[in-house]
Amino acid sequence: MTPAGAGAGGDPFDSWLDALEARHLKDLTFPEVRRGLQALSSLYVERRGRIGTGAALDGAGKRAAFALYLGPMHFLAVRDVVRALGAAEPAPGRIVDLGCGTGAAGAAWALETRPHPAVEGFDKSGWAAAEAQWTLRTLGLRGRAQAGDLDRTALPGRGAGIVAAFTVNEIDDAARGRLLTRLLEAAAAGAQVLVVEPIAKRMTPWWRDWATAFAAAGGRDDEWRFPALLPELLARLDHAAGLDHREILARSLWIGPATR
Repeated sequence: MTPAGAGAGGDPFDSWLDALEARHLKDLTFPEVRRGLQALSSLYVERRGRIGTGAALDGAGKRAAFALYLGPMHFLAVRDVVRALGAAEPAPGRIVDLGCGTGAAGAAWALETRPHPAVEGFDKSGWAAAEAQWTLRTLGLRGRAQAGDLDRTALPGRGAGIVAAFTVNEIDDAARGRLLTRLLEAAAAGAQVLVVEPIAKRMTPWWRDWATAFAAAGGRDDEWRFPALLPELLARLDHAAGLDHREILARSLWIGPATR
């Protein structure tokens, strides 16, 4: 397979999405993935207490929906946030992607920078880490992804970037408090730190405390609404699952060179 990031023409996102379609619709039908996406949506909205048990990835349909829909949607959101913040310059020497899922967030940031930094992804799910490794390879990015506990993941300092996208809302209060302390310590040591989460307040009741802490460290807190110009496959899944995104909504916390 030719890496999606290779060559001068075209958007690597489009090639990656084509590769995802071939990968995840090889053994499943579109209706099976649509049902998986509906189950994921119900889990995240109505049964959030089960997320920590691994319920989001406990079936082939949900895993395919996570990779084929949520991963690309997270990629688009993080890419838009990175562009809006001007976070691609200066380019971090490497990016650590915490709770990387299928690797979308770290890859989105890395592809916006020149030169592309290596990406190191960490996720508690072995399946997600393997999928993130495939994402990096398919997009032509250097790096690796592995299963690991976020509490034990070493965070870099000066010259590096750290992204935690759509993952802080999924950990418990104690782990969240420890992570905040560690992220601020990394920022004080010179790392660029980006946190991206949904706007929905029921998913992020802790956000105000984090925003206050980031502001005290010289960072910024933003809410974003970007046009949802979805490729045909994402639009079909979005509509079939009854989601119908017209905008990509996200909120972010950022500490970088421009905020210090």
